[in-house]
Amino acid sequence: MSAMLMLLRRFRADRRGNFAMMSAGLMTLVVGCAGLAIDLGTIFTDRRKTQSTADLAAIIAASNLNNAVNAATATVTQNNYPASALVKVETGTYTANSAVAPQSRFVTPAVGTANAARVTLNTQTSLYFARYLTGQSSFTIRTTATAASTEMASFAIGSRLLSLNGGLLNAMLGSMLGTTLSLSVMDYNALLGAKVDALDLLSALATRVNLTGVTYNTLLTSNIKLPDIIAAALAAQQSTNGANSATTALSTVSQAVSGLTTKITPGSLIDLGPFANLTVGQKPKLSATVTLFDLLSTVAQIANGTNQIATTVNLGLPGIANVTVLATVGERPVGSGWVSLGTQGASVHTAQTRILASIQVLGSGSVPAVNLPIYVEVAAGTATLNAVSCGYPNINTSQVTLGATPGIVNAWIGGVTAADMTNFTSQPNPPAATLVNLAPLPVTVTGRANAYMGNTTPTNVTFSYSDIQSLNTKNVTTTNFTSSLTSSLLGNLTLNVNGLSIPGVGATVAGILNGVTNPVDQVLASVLATLGVKIGSVDLWVMGIRCDGAVLVN
Repeated sequence: MSAMLMLLRRFRADRRGNFAMMSAGLMTLVVGCAGLAIDLGTIFTDRRKTQSTADLAAIIAASNLNNAVNAATATVTQNNYPASALVKVETGTYTANSAVAPQSRFVTPAVGTANAARVTLNTQTSLYFARYLTGQSSFTIRTTATAASTEMASFAIGSRLLSLNGGLLNAMLGSMLGTTLSLSVMDYNALLGAKVDALDLLSALATRVNLTGVTYNTLLTSNIKLPDIIAAALAAQQSTNGANSATTALSTVSQAVSGLTTKITPGSLIDLGPFANLTVGQKPKLSATVTLFDLLSTVAQIANGTNQIATTVNLGLPGIANVTVLATVGERPVGSGWVSLGTQGASVHTAQTRILASIQVLGSGSVPAVNLPIYVEVAAGTATLNAVSCGYPNINTSQVTLGATPGIVNAWIGGVTAADMTNFTSQPNPPAATLVNLAPLPVTVTGRANAYMGNTTPTNVTFSYSDIQSLNTKNVTTTNFTSSLTSSLLGNLTLNVNGLSIPGVGATVAGILNGVTNPVDQVLASVLATLGVKIGSVDLWVMGIRCDGAVLVN
């Protein structure tokens, strides 16, 4: 027993052969690590390939959102993966907003119209050495990729003047702005011909009010004095076009409003949509070119609010002795601007507008004059971006489709009061108005009529690429709109002769009014167009289109 113990002690104390034993053990570890490195390298290589395939599938799916699954599947199989590797294809809405966490920018199902696709792939990578440690013969690689399309357009709604009357424009725009204007027709033509980019205007405005370094959204939601907005437009005009007749005309307007304290929110002018979170000065690849006249007119409408506009209009029309106008412009629907930059579903609106035109019509025979009070209410018109069709690879084949609904028209001949004009919560239902008073004879003629017209079904209007480049305006008219609003009213007019009976008075009054339908229509159309709306119709124009195709997003 003691010999055995001695042998064990000698073996334990013997150091010969230790290096060989340690080397054998370490070699096993080195070979194992090398095997794992090979497996890990294979996994990383396959992951890159799988991610590249997912990226490409997401881009193809986002480019064909109506057939996203089939488009992604075809891409996966073309990259030598089985169709079963495609686990999921989700369409949704992607918002490029730096204030939102990257993982929250893609929302599925889509909010509104889908503009993005997210693809998820699962692939298997074979294990060679790691299988002895993990007991698994393969490793599952899961990758996702999100791509969004950038088909956008900029567009506007309003009315384009067919003819210019300097006196009417000075009276109406001056009253809305709260000042006196004395521009000539030549000045207004210069403003109609001069164009600036809405983003340049906002950058000039930010500089003027010391809001540089902020987002457009901060600027758009600020209350800014009207003189600052006009001065910024002047700065943008000078920067873009230099000194010309439009610069002189706008400088005159700027001086005229310099003492005003009226404030408006620029967001009621321009809706930047997905670009609102850009820093002021950054310009997206989507222009929004506007004329200085349209800008001035819209600023005046918004600045007016619900204040009444009271003015005398002299258009020199036959049979019309005098016209006085009382008008109010309501606020645009919440969240709507006059110009919008956005994707499918974006919309713009006109403002609800009311006018009361008291027209003195020259008479004849026993009736020397007829007082014709016409009240016209035009509800907000709407234009919605229904589709942006990008031509690849030829951008010249691109198109934009807007769905337009003109504002419903409700018109009266009757005794509408000034209080009725500012009560936008209800529509007037006026009593008969006195059209003729033959004092000192105890004879009066009263009349009342109503005409209602409107179409709630949108009409699609398509703008070609050349239309967009030329800023061509297109008009949509309600399908049940008659050619003459005045004729519609007079066709429904009920006349009553009160007091002393004089044969033929009623027929004389009717004959006088029927003889001035065209001049009265011109009065109404001219006044309303100056306020940014038309009777039973709406003007639309597209200013820019962006067609970048689908791109990967975070």
